[in-house]
This record gives sequence, C-alpha cells and structure tokens, in this order.
Amino acid sequence: MVSRTRRAIALILFSSTLSLAAYAQKPTFNCANAVNEVEKLICSNPSLASRDRALSSAYKSASAKAKGALAASLKQTQRGWVKARNECWKAKEQTWITASWTVNTVKDCVDAQYRMRTSELQAVWRLVSPKTISYSCQENPANELVANYFETDPATIRLERGDRTVTMWAVGTASNQLYEGQNVSLSRLGADVKVNWLDTRSGKTEAFNCKER
Repeated sequence: MVSRTRRAIALILFSSTLSLAAYAQKPTFNCANAVNEVEKLICSNPSLASRDRALSSAYKSASAKAKGALAASLKQTQRGWVKARNECWKAKEQTWITASWTVNTVKDCVDAQYRMRTSELQAVWRLVSPKTISYSCQENPANELVANYFETDPATIRLERGDRTVTMWAVGTASNQLYEGQNVSLSRLGADVKVNWLDTRSGKTEAFNCKER
C-alpha cells in the first residue's frame, strides 16, 4: 500500500514537472487565440516564445517605472510595436530592419523585432546600467554628444544631442562597432566616433567626427 502511494505521488510530481516545463516553453499570450501567421509562428517556435517572455519581463519592469502620461505612452507604443511585429508576415524577401540590417524570413524578422524592442525598453527605462561617454564634435557646442552605452542584445546606445535623444542598435559584426537608429548612425573608432545625422526638415545629412571628452 505504501509502495503504491509513493508511486502515485511520484507520477503526480512528474506530471506537474512536465506541465511546468511545457508552460515555460509558451509565449505570454494565449496561443488558442492566435489568429495571424506571426502569432502562430511564435507559438510553434520555442526560441521566439522565449523572446516573447523576455520582452514581457522587460515591459513589466518598464511599466513599474512609468507613471501618468508616460505610462499611457508606453502602452500606446507597445500596441504599435505589436502591430509592427505582426507585419513580419511580409518578410519573405529582403526586408530592412535598420539601414544595413536586413532579414529575408518571417522568423528572422520576428526575432529581430523582439530583440530590438526588448533592448529598447531596457535602455529607455534604464533597466540595465549604462556606460556614459561625452563627446566633443568639431569644436562646435551644438554638436556635443552624450552617449549612454547599454550591454543589451543587441547592444544599444541612447544618444543625446541638444534636446534630441535617439535609440541606436549595434548592427553587423562586433568588430565594426556600427550603431544605427532612425535617421542616424554612429561608428566607433577607438575612443572617437563618427556620426551621420539626417535632418528630416532639410533632407540633408550632417556628418561629423567627435572625440571623447
């Protein structure tokens, strides 16, 4: 009788372990309600499901910091991101993630979108500590930069110039030290950086070399 009880308990514990393991492989949304190609792909792919869980964790941490209007803005941008992620169903040929980062499969597009959004939240909301470096550019105070480097995946920079702040992501190989964001790119050259910044009002790109201060 004792032996049967022990076997029954062991079976229950084993079943519970299997259930927890299966749950740990799932994304944070209900796969029974998955309706589009991208959602179904995430549900069927453990690595993408893991990306979804990592993003959910970062989003919860950011939400805990966001108050008032910032909280509303965070929710809005997250909803916008989900819509953009779901557009990855179109990525069955060369698709640009940044100016030089391209993918050509739906899976790679979804993976890139998750990595970028997770690292963006970690950088914008300081969920990881940055290394901050100030740069002087061509002896022009208007072009002084402050770069906050974050060890995320991919590595990110929050680049400040005057009243503008942009998020940039490391692209290519680790050796080329190239970061790209919306309308801006930065190349690290030892202690110096080279920046190309598009002025959307004039359509002209400003290029300047900067030295670490």
